[in-house]
Amino acid sequence: MCGIVGYVGDEAAGPILLDGLRSLEYRGYDSAGVAILSDNGDISITKRAGKLDALVQAFSSNGASGHVGMGHTRWATHGAPTDLNAHPQTDCKGDIVVIHNGIVENYLDLKRDLSASGHEFRSETDTEVIAHLVERHIGDGHALPEAVRLMANEIRGAHAIVVMSRQQADTLITTRIGNAGGVVVGYGEGATFIASDLPALLPHTRRVVFLADGEIAVARKESVSYIDQQGKSVEYEPTTVPYDPVSAAKGPYKHFELKELMEQPESVLDTVRGRVNFETLEISLEDVPFSDAEFAAIDRVALVGMGTSVSAQMIGCTYMEQLAGIPAQHDYASEFRYRRPVLDGNTLVVSVSQSGETVDTLAAMEEAREAGARQITICNTIGAQSTRVAEGVIYTRCGPEIAVASTKTFSASVVALYLLACKIGRARGYLSDEHLGRALGDLARMPQLIGEALKCAPAVSRLAVQFSHSRNFLYLGRGVSYPIAMEGALKLKELSYIHAEGYPAGEMKHGPIALIDYELPVVAIAPRDHLFEKMLSNIEQVKTRQGIVVAIGEQGDPDLDGKVDKLLYVPRAPELLSPLVTVIPCQLLAYHIAVQRGCDVDQPRNLAKTVTVE
Repeated sequence: MCGIVGYVGDEAAGPILLDGLRSLEYRGYDSAGVAILSDNGDISITKRAGKLDALVQAFSSNGASGHVGMGHTRWATHGAPTDLNAHPQTDCKGDIVVIHNGIVENYLDLKRDLSASGHEFRSETDTEVIAHLVERHIGDGHALPEAVRLMANEIRGAHAIVVMSRQQADTLITTRIGNAGGVVVGYGEGATFIASDLPALLPHTRRVVFLADGEIAVARKESVSYIDQQGKSVEYEPTTVPYDPVSAAKGPYKHFELKELMEQPESVLDTVRGRVNFETLEISLEDVPFSDAEFAAIDRVALVGMGTSVSAQMIGCTYMEQLAGIPAQHDYASEFRYRRPVLDGNTLVVSVSQSGETVDTLAAMEEAREAGARQITICNTIGAQSTRVAEGVIYTRCGPEIAVASTKTFSASVVALYLLACKIGRARGYLSDEHLGRALGDLARMPQLIGEALKCAPAVSRLAVQFSHSRNFLYLGRGVSYPIAMEGALKLKELSYIHAEGYPAGEMKHGPIALIDYELPVVAIAPRDHLFEKMLSNIEQVKTRQGIVVAIGEQGDPDLDGKVDKLLYVPRAPELLSPLVTVIPCQLLAYHIAVQRGCDVDQPRNLAKTVTVE
């Protein structure tokens, strides 16, 4: 959730950009920078690692002035958080200036190609590749908007990008690719604003356009034009957002539940930012003070949580075994302490809690502390009680999650567990460089793949109309998809008040099969993994008994089409990370059915965001 601000108008750009970055500080960052295009065509760039105050001090002393500019707060992904690696980044000549949220998945290939044709790189960032690509296309004779469009079609991943050029001094160009990272264009009086979130715009305007995936905005002070990735013109009429803080925070969404669900590409990216060096394969968990030797001494992992965190830690259990090569178990925190678990100094207890204040989880952590176990907690709330009890913490950095039923904190927790498992696997010598490189490369792709999965929303909305009157649901999954069956059933219960159960598909014959008839919708989580054929067999067993099968499967899968009643597509994802895409249709189905039934989506009855009593 890095911060992006852009301005083109009649006022001095510097103060507007700095104020905008200040309003986005809540998103988190490790460096910041601004670029100002002066009226005589000079570009002044000021960048500082650390907090915004350092940038403000440096900017005030350099005397930069102009009416066009951009600003950025960065979480490092490629390259350490230094002045040099901070955004904005430029091309060889300093004519093209870029700020960027996202990971350029194919940047190494692009960088090698550009270097071979004479481009010289100064920073360690993937973002600099974007500036050089735009430079190359302008050198081939393309105008700036077309150069940006061609660049956008070359890079892989999910991105929000703003580009400024010395040769087109009255223009900022921005694009959004892959549903990760918002881009909002604001219409002022004789000015146009660009931001990654509304708070940066609301002091100046309430007339805005939210850029969709694949669209490009060409912003000038008096007008904005839009094109898609094929170069076709797109027409937009600005909408007026309410000024009250709650409505403004929701942006274009009806509920916080939907807003936070749709933010998952970005929340996953934010959990990774600054923690992985994709070139050296180093994983830095900044608030986990364990040495490699301490990680290597661990001989067992116990994962605890409640509610949605249980689903996340079930997946984390698989990660510990397959990525770290270490025995692992998962448990409800409320049961963990009462069964008197066997713990010692070589046991690592990993607690998962969005709030860090859940009483059962805290009690389980206290049990672990008394037994002398090592502890790491995964949490979204800075300074929460769980972060004070544990020795180390991995913050998910999702920002506020307002809706009671968790969505983005679930996905971020899964990613945090994946990173922790990779870190332990590396420390124990279980993961080779090749294996770790593949694992981290797979992770880099996930924001884009989650963005692709979110495109099933219209199909899910139509499906919700059909099933909103159902009284029961059964969710089935195998392997890492079983926790998604559990999570899908939990979300449906929480949001729509429909009874639902999540089961391992192989267990269906041992009880739930008695419930199957023509009135029971069965949601089958069926990615094409090593258990796919077994899952197909379970689906056929449901169909034989007249059950209604709604399958979640991969795009273009011929084996599911025709064998199920309804098919919701997600993109193919690496097997261990497939829960991050298969959970999306489950969350959307619960949301849209709840809306159809007129339920209070953001505050379901009888539920609280943080449970502080047993």
